[in-house]
Amino acid sequence: MEKRIAKCARKTKETDISLTLCLDGSGNNRIDTGIPFLDHMLDGFARHGLFDLSVKVTGDLNVDCHHTVEDTGIVLGQAIAEALGAKEGIRRYGYFILPMDETLALCAVDLSGRPFFKYDAEFTVPRIGDLDTEMIREFFYAVSYSASMNLHLKILDGGNSHHMAEALFKAFGKALDMASGEEPRIKEVWSTKGTL
Repeated sequence: MEKRIAKCARKTKETDISLTLCLDGSGNNRIDTGIPFLDHMLDGFARHGLFDLSVKVTGDLNVDCHHTVEDTGIVLGQAIAEALGAKEGIRRYGYFILPMDETLALCAVDLSGRPFFKYDAEFTVPRIGDLDTEMIREFFYAVSYSASMNLHLKILDGGNSHHMAEALFKAFGKALDMASGEEPRIKEVWSTKGTL
């Protein structure tokens, strides 16, 4: 399988984003969203998913973090979809339960071509660094819909909000790595319909 790489960009009155994603990388990344905690989360996603990721965002952070976070999710989802291509020969499904100290996070992914998002995480603080915790849900919602993936995220046990957020991003990286990985026993799209 050749390396699956996508370059995507989005420019609006609120954000200017350029992003490059390699699904078959080694976790190398250069991330600058203007929100240090979001950079930290995307670093965990890339490193633990073994994705090479480059992200540069200029956003209207003078307003708040909403547009920057949501639009970054949109562009990441677009890059995932583009890099996957027709999805021949991939596992399609991926899942991971990730422990981080007192926290236990679950992520399950189906690269079905049908967007659906289920999220169950209650944070104990409204902000972590410069990131509003309510925006974590919006980020993953944007990823799931722009990538047309079925994405389930759930905190099974938690306490520390930093650990909870980090566990979600890392679990997503691990689950997406599994789902996008090659299944050597199948060459076509893994679906009874013959298409995803």
